[in-house]
Order: sequence, then structure tokens, then C-alpha cells
Amino acid sequence: MSERIVSLPDANATHILGMDLGKSLTAGSVLLLTGELGSGKTTLVQGLAQGMNIVDSIVSPTFTIINEYFSGRLPLYHLDLYRLTSAEVDDIQLESYWLGLETELGVVAIEWAERLSYLPANYLRLELTYDRVDGRIAKISTIS
Repeated sequence: MSERIVSLPDANATHILGMDLGKSLTAGSVLLLTGELGSGKTTLVQGLAQGMNIVDSIVSPTFTIINEYFSGRLPLYHLDLYRLTSAEVDDIQLESYWLGLETELGVVAIEWAERLSYLPANYLRLELTYDRVDGRIAKISTIS
């Protein structure tokens, strides 16, 4: 496991981090996003989509659970588990997204990933925090 801390002084810096990731991620990449409300998870995914050349408007799938985008260089599957319990998350079999079982293999970005009771074998965890003085901070861990 490798880990690094990135200072994100404003929302634009969070967006740019997402763009940089979007330019480099490959099919099968999974991003597990954690952090309180307002910590920048959706902003990061908006940048991710821009870096993947997705032209659609990216909104949080808080009520729909999953938004799928196919207009970029890879599909983006944006999931928001905020309104689900861990048992409900288990029932929707999210591994089909990161294994490419029923969908084309793409990039999977999961907000509120701490609700997952099972994890993919390889993933990038981004723990976003907000500090009034320092702004946002991303702790990025790679698990492979």
C-alpha cells in the first residue's frame, strides 16, 4: 500500500485532482471516496469526468444511486451509497461494475464507500477532509 497527502486549498484544486486522475486511470479502476458532506467527493468526480473527456453534466446520484456515463474515453460509473445501509449495498452486487460482468469495464467512482462490506482486489481510496484553515485535504491510498 502506498499513501500520499494532497493539499486542496479550494474546490478548483479538488476538481483539478479529479481531472488529473481522469486522464490517467484505466479500465477497471475503482475509486473509493470517503469524507463528510461538503468535503468535495462530487467535485472530484466532476473533474474525473472532465479528465476522461465526458461531456455530460455530472451530478451526484444520491437518489438514483448509480449514474452511468458513456461519452468519454472510458465509461464512468458514479455511485453514491449515502442513502443505503451496508446490507442494501450488498444486495445490489456492485462487483459487477468493477469486474465488467454486466457492463463494459470502465472507471468506478463510489461516494460514501465506507458503506461497502466487500472491496475490490485493487482500488484507489481518497479520503477527503475539510479544515477551515487549510481547506480540503486528500489522503490517497493505493491498494493492489
